[in-house]
Amino acid sequence: MALLTSVLVRGINNLSDARYCAGMGADRLSFLLDPALPGYLTPEAVQEISGWVAGVELVGEFEKLPAEDINELGQRCNLHGLLLHRRRTPADLAQLLLPTQKLVSWIPDMLPEDVDTRFRDQQHHLAGFVLATPPAQPLSATQLTHLIQQARMFPLWLGAGFAASTGGSVRKLVETVRPAGIVLEGGDEIKPGLRDFTELEAVFEELEA
Repeated sequence: MALLTSVLVRGINNLSDARYCAGMGADRLSFLLDPALPGYLTPEAVQEISGWVAGVELVGEFEKLPAEDINELGQRCNLHGLLLHRRRTPADLAQLLLPTQKLVSWIPDMLPEDVDTRFRDQQHHLAGFVLATPPAQPLSATQLTHLIQQARMFPLWLGAGFAASTGGSVRKLVETVRPAGIVLEGGDEIKPGLRDFTELEAVFEELEA
């Protein structure tokens, strides 16, 4: 299914999610591969799940592992990219062998110019920024305007929850802000092979081209 924008589905931990999201047109599936992250998967589990899907990029999420270990896991799991949960030095980033994105947090009281500086200081070492979790309250008109400007300046991926700031429509979020992509969250199976895709389906339908 063709979608309006790229879609990353984070936290894939079962084959049902992987196959469904790939079939619905997601570009990227991410797996928690760092033991420091709750619910992390073993390389063997990632290999088993990814062996049943095609046409998507595989992304590994990491917190504390050193670059050498990340590179090794990247090769073992046939990853196409990385998503880092914490900031690393330019020297550390230079050691990574795969395109790397950085998970960033929305800081409500952070001045717009400070946000721009944070992105600008890291953009030469990263392939993009992932703002997966929106603030508790919808953005003000001023905040939304600045987010639109940031999306023009930097490769910015936004969680679907940011749609609350554009009337609740993910489609309108994409058309208004024009981010590099939308971020969705995987979930747990009710039991092996059984999963409720109601929420994911609604978003994919909104994004259908």
